[in-house]
Amino acid sequence: MTDHTTQAAVLWEPETPADTPMGQFAKTAGVRWERSLDDWKSLHAWSVDHRQEFWQSVWDECGIVGDAGDVVLENAHAMPGARFFPQARLNFAENLLAHAGKDDDVALVFRSETGDAWRMTWGTLREDVASAQRVFARLGVGPGDRVAAMMPNMPETVVAMLAAASIGAVFSSCSPDFGVKGVLDRFGQIEPTLLIGCGGYAYGGKTHDTRDKLRQIADGLPSLAGVLVVPYMADDDVGAVPKAELWREALDAEDTDDLNFLPMPFGHPLYVMFSSGTTGAPKCIAHSAGGTLLQHAKEHRLHCGLTSDDTLFYFSTCGWMMWNWLVSGLQAGATLVLYDGSPFHPGPEVLFDVVQQQRVTHFGTSAKYIDALNNEKLRPRDTHDLSALRMLLSTGSPLVPEGFDYVMDAIKPDVHLASIAGGTDIVSCFVLGNPLLPVHRGEIQAAGLGMATQIWNDDGKRVFNEKGELVCVRAFPAMPIGFWNDEDNARYRAAYFERFPNVWHHGDFAEETDAGGFIIHGRSDATLNPGGVRIGTAEIYRQVEQLPEITESLVIGQDWQGDTRVVLFVVLADGATLDADLEARLRKQIREGASPRHVPARVVAVADIPRTKSGKITELAVRDVVHGREVKNREALANPEALDLYRGLDALKS
Repeated sequence: MTDHTTQAAVLWEPETPADTPMGQFAKTAGVRWERSLDDWKSLHAWSVDHRQEFWQSVWDECGIVGDAGDVVLENAHAMPGARFFPQARLNFAENLLAHAGKDDDVALVFRSETGDAWRMTWGTLREDVASAQRVFARLGVGPGDRVAAMMPNMPETVVAMLAAASIGAVFSSCSPDFGVKGVLDRFGQIEPTLLIGCGGYAYGGKTHDTRDKLRQIADGLPSLAGVLVVPYMADDDVGAVPKAELWREALDAEDTDDLNFLPMPFGHPLYVMFSSGTTGAPKCIAHSAGGTLLQHAKEHRLHCGLTSDDTLFYFSTCGWMMWNWLVSGLQAGATLVLYDGSPFHPGPEVLFDVVQQQRVTHFGTSAKYIDALNNEKLRPRDTHDLSALRMLLSTGSPLVPEGFDYVMDAIKPDVHLASIAGGTDIVSCFVLGNPLLPVHRGEIQAAGLGMATQIWNDDGKRVFNEKGELVCVRAFPAMPIGFWNDEDNARYRAAYFERFPNVWHHGDFAEETDAGGFIIHGRSDATLNPGGVRIGTAEIYRQVEQLPEITESLVIGQDWQGDTRVVLFVVLADGATLDADLEARLRKQIREGASPRHVPARVVAVADIPRTKSGKITELAVRDVVHGREVKNREALANPEALDLYRGLDALKS
């Protein structure tokens, strides 16, 4: 049992929930299907118990363009195996451009850390997609072919994705800071026909030329028919990149006739996305056009209340699923803000500069960024005009209760703070914000509509106020098609369906609270098990990082004398020393704030913590190093050299 008395404080409440898009959706659906959907509990129950009615309503109310067919769901009880809208025909790109504003309205706003900024109107976006569509066709790209992009988060990347989707091609992306091996480990598995890359990128005040890297990657992909280079942060010389053309020259050489959209089946692949791959080759997760579209439309329009009057800004690279989620905001007709660079250059306030300048209504970031702002004692509400901001979203790792406090105190006291959790596996969320419910301190508000999300114990029984495994007990449209080159679905089934047959086992260690919210305690495979008691790593991080002397931490379980002992690594603030006094206060904080079982057997100061390209700390990789095991894919890390700090430590030998 967990005592939630200190976490149940209400931090935000909706003023007029019935007037929100979700409230209006419930009213319309209730009349249509002759059901009482007057409160959240009844609405969510209907969405999972009557999936045919619910997902048909999402299709209609969110304005999905296409032919839905006569069947909403077949083989409903199979997971995997259920098929949504098996007769449907649609085009993902058409849907993202169908609700666009006038030609001279702004669709995309781009900002780099160097200060470069420009806007792309809906008219220019359509023209560039039409031109790119013709370039892709000239290079032999057709339905089912793969288009791979090693690109910053910039308008050309969005154009490339839309052009690929418009002709039924499959899009896959990563950020340009990936190493050659990391890119080939990913794109090499999907054998792309076309590669799109940039000449360079900026990060942390430094400019990086990527043309030689792009040459090596192109040389390592024999399937390529062509390479398009955007000379961002570089001149127009594509060097020795084979089969290369300059992006702008290629597009300008094409006539901008009407944009065409090829209707595709609902289950046709749209994206191939990759797991972080720190414990082996990255998994290639294939997502469908229809499932991604429907799920994102539901999350944007209903859970976030996103409209064509809004501006959506989610800080992300093209190697993180939140980029794909961000781009789908076009379906609601919203203006998107794209940012390339470090969120801390030239200072930690830079993202709020953008929020202010662009009158952002929906701002998304990582929990680690919020923690960093808290540590820096920044108060954006005192320095920036955030009057347009209605919703702040956080993901990437659990947002601790103190992070909730910080947002409401230092950023905006009346903002709808939505901690969300899902993953690359479903390119969306299992649990997220809800405009009908209050925000409780330290809790994600609710399961998503249509998502039968529960917490199960080891015996496969649903539990409340008890930590367990996050599962989804009914099929949903955003389940992957499968893994690329996994024809019998063996690896796909092993990843999600072996633990509990016919139930999606996500791998998050979590709990469902009295308020109906959720708390994520960390990844199941990173949970600690001292003395046979499972402990979520997030529970320890919450306590440790309250001490001002500690800027960040990482915890693992070390095999020791037939059991597991907790080992805590800490990065110290400037001028701090891990002396006996600090260690004693640290242990006291953990003991009193969590429990005696959470107290580490060893505390070790380190200079850096390894993390993935999307900013997540890599507990499993550190655990492998501590145990003398090889880390199979260092290329997946943003700072692989940090792993060497954990090798052969004397402090862990006794």
